[in-house]
Amino acid sequence: MIQAKNLSKHFGAQDLFDKVSFQLGPRERVGLVGRNGSGKSTLFKLILGELSADSGELSIPKGYRLGALEQHIHFTKPTVLEECVQVLNPDDFLEHEAEKILFGLGFSDEDLQKDPKSFSGGYQIRINLTKVLLQAPNLLLLDEPTNYLDIVSMRWLKGFLKTFPGEIMIITHDREFMDDVVTHTMGLHRQQLKKIKGDTAKFYEQIIQDEEMYEKTRGNLDKKRKEMEAFVERFKAKASKAAQAQSRMKALEKMSTMDKLENVDSLGFRFRFLECPGKQIAEVKNLSFHYPDKKDGTLFHGVSFPINREDRIGIIGKNGKGKSTLLNVIGGNLQAITGKVSFHPSAKVGHFGQTNINRLNMENTIAEEIQEENMDLTISGVRNICGTMMFEGDLAKKKIKVLSGGERARVLLGKILAKPANLLLLDEPTNHLDMESIESLTEEIGNFPGAVVIVTHSEIMLRNLATKLIIFHNGNAEFFNGTYDDFLAKIGWESEETKPNKTLKRKMTEKEIKQRKSEIVIERAKFTKPINEEIVQLEAEIGKNEDLLKRISGELEKATMNNDTAKLTDYAHAVGKLNHMIDSLFEKLTNANDSLEFIQKKYDTELESLDS
Repeated sequence: MIQAKNLSKHFGAQDLFDKVSFQLGPRERVGLVGRNGSGKSTLFKLILGELSADSGELSIPKGYRLGALEQHIHFTKPTVLEECVQVLNPDDFLEHEAEKILFGLGFSDEDLQKDPKSFSGGYQIRINLTKVLLQAPNLLLLDEPTNYLDIVSMRWLKGFLKTFPGEIMIITHDREFMDDVVTHTMGLHRQQLKKIKGDTAKFYEQIIQDEEMYEKTRGNLDKKRKEMEAFVERFKAKASKAAQAQSRMKALEKMSTMDKLENVDSLGFRFRFLECPGKQIAEVKNLSFHYPDKKDGTLFHGVSFPINREDRIGIIGKNGKGKSTLLNVIGGNLQAITGKVSFHPSAKVGHFGQTNINRLNMENTIAEEIQEENMDLTISGVRNICGTMMFEGDLAKKKIKVLSGGERARVLLGKILAKPANLLLLDEPTNHLDMESIESLTEEIGNFPGAVVIVTHSEIMLRNLATKLIIFHNGNAEFFNGTYDDFLAKIGWESEETKPNKTLKRKMTEKEIKQRKSEIVIERAKFTKPINEEIVQLEAEIGKNEDLLKRISGELEKATMNNDTAKLTDYAHAVGKLNHMIDSLFEKLTNANDSLEFIQKKYDTELESLDS
């Protein structure tokens, strides 16, 4: 559907990518990966036409519709529902489609009639996400769609994208989310682009294998070069060997060179642990909190739980329910209405949270801000932490006020690395980090000898780390002594099954039902026709190649019997090539049949719901 050939893009002296090529096939869901700053979002902007490539070609079929998640907020309608449905054909009765998506993304019935401008920035982005999903473009371009989503909404979006009948390209730092959705992974690495079928694990395994092969080849080449140089140096003056030395000298001049691969910058995390002799590092007893200036502002009440020396406690729940507030009360940034938090005398807390980022001294340099956290650190120690957070050399002299939000978050992480602690309070610490850095952070949190209380929407972090949970649901927070998978099995998210049942707010008339049925039949035909055509074409190609394989296999048998080595080699090569081609065609046929079944089931279910 989309083809890119030899695309290059640079900004000033920075080369993002050089002569990269790729093709996006029918119904492919592609995860785009790469380190922060590698050019992922830039590639999206090239596809959308918001930027121009320095060189190369990008081919998009005529009439092929692109849809992208818009980060810019511009609302023109008085209610959330009206703002969303304006992107649809006014003659279509598709209001229920908008409701279904909005409910899936965490909006309530009452929210749909509210002013979209009255919502927080995170929910306003969800409105934009609803609008792009409603338009059902041929290609969805989603840059960090899970930002600002809670776990329930992320789980809903994951299911939606897996059933989307078109193509998808997605950038997300959430590896589990990406792996559950994608059919292919495409990555920008060392200014080059590679695309493979499969998830991120398979992609990175391939990168490692490629680089190991590169280094092995480079080593062999260097060894050969040194041997030839030694031969030339030894025998160039000897008459009997002069011709050979001259020949090898010419060969050396023609010999290609392979540069040693440079190390790729990565964040390395090492928390400073301070021993605590007590088994229990803190106790939360009967905590309650509410905002007196808000209607029904109670976020939690009567919350009690121990924090033991090596606990890993995850705080989970929907956005806006009080998770960060609870962490701020525990950390002493907010005062509880009732109850208290009792700490062991040896407790030392490292707290990462949005309010802490806002408290950074804007006039300090990065190095000064980190030094203030631990005055016992040497200049070398401070510089090491700055380097760990990718502020190497003179970058450590930059003032906080000129940094981006992501850079300030890295400074705060640096402060926590500088501070000796035995209790870490972490509020969404993975925001602004790339996939590799998140894995490194998750591993280091797991290795930390002290206690950790973490707010996160990352299911993979919860599964890897949390052994206990604080769950915000049913209007309060409660302690759960078990893992995240235990929670899903025993309790689960109460809204996942009930929300979709609320999507039809009024009964449709017979005329509207008839019209909707007609629309469904047309939509189904629109999506299934090209797939059926592809299936017919693939079956014909498979049949043709199988007939050819049968004939060549017969010739191969004759060549074997006649001991005809030349023909034997040619026919064996042809048989191998044909087998590979037939396997590839069968794989495409399987994918096409799966997609067809999937789309038919989706529309059949909707038709059945209208009849009921």
